[in-house]
Amino acid sequence: MGYKRKTMRKTTILVLLWFSVYCTIQAQKTEVLPEPTVNHSTMIGFGKAFLSDSYLSPLTYDGMSVTLLHDRIKATQYFGGELLLQQQFQIQTAITKNPTASASEYYGDIRFHLNGYYPLFKADRFTLLGGGGGALTLGGIYNVRNSNNPGSLKTSFNLQLSTMALYQWKEITLRWQLTSPFAGMFFSPEYGHSYYEIFTLGNNKGIVHFGSFHNQLALRNYFTIDIPIRNFTLRTGYLGDYLRTDVNQLNTRIISHQFVIGFAFESIHFGGRQVQNNPSINSSYYR
Repeated sequence: MGYKRKTMRKTTILVLLWFSVYCTIQAQKTEVLPEPTVNHSTMIGFGKAFLSDSYLSPLTYDGMSVTLLHDRIKATQYFGGELLLQQQFQIQTAITKNPTASASEYYGDIRFHLNGYYPLFKADRFTLLGGGGGALTLGGIYNVRNSNNPGSLKTSFNLQLSTMALYQWKEITLRWQLTSPFAGMFFSPEYGHSYYEIFTLGNNKGIVHFGSFHNQLALRNYFTIDIPIRNFTLRTGYLGDYLRTDVNQLNTRIISHQFVIGFAFESIHFGGRQVQNNPSINSSYYR
């Protein structure tokens, strides 16, 4: 009788242990790990642009500039989740006139920036990050007065260095970014080299150049303020771009100063089995 009681007791203890382990394993399986959010913002900018291109004119043209900028920042799985990935897509246009307002130049470009940032210093409300990446630009300047060579193509690909500083003041978030290319390739014809010769006759020698600090200087200064207002976040700030190239006896300067304003929001991106097998997500498509 005593032997049976001991056996029953051991069996009960083993069953309880097995049940506890099973519940722990199942809880770990169904545990939903936090997914990092993606910070989006779409902003429009207004400001001033200054164009100087000796291929088109010896004069500096200035006028109004308009920008549409989409900014996306997300934490990655690299370096323990500390590495941030930023993508920026920008469309910019400008309408400018010469000093006597007797002629106009039109400018437009499309830019894509991809940068990674790693925190170098962290305090209670302040974070300093450093990193870099690449930038691709396609655009040009058109001078309405010129008849033979009215346009100047501006396209480049650059590797760049960048830094970002974030500061939290009460509910307001301040951000400052500074970016500059250090090596890349850009397009520029030779002095007196027409685009008809390049694209029609095939005389394209010497139009692609290695760019670095000796012939290309560029700086992007970006400052934003995020202000939460009820169910949305207002983002506003300043965007300044400076570009200077000096090659083939041709000098180009493109400078813009813009006030930007728009909205920022956070989202979580799921795909694949994360959506279909995650009980915490109520998908409207995957039922």
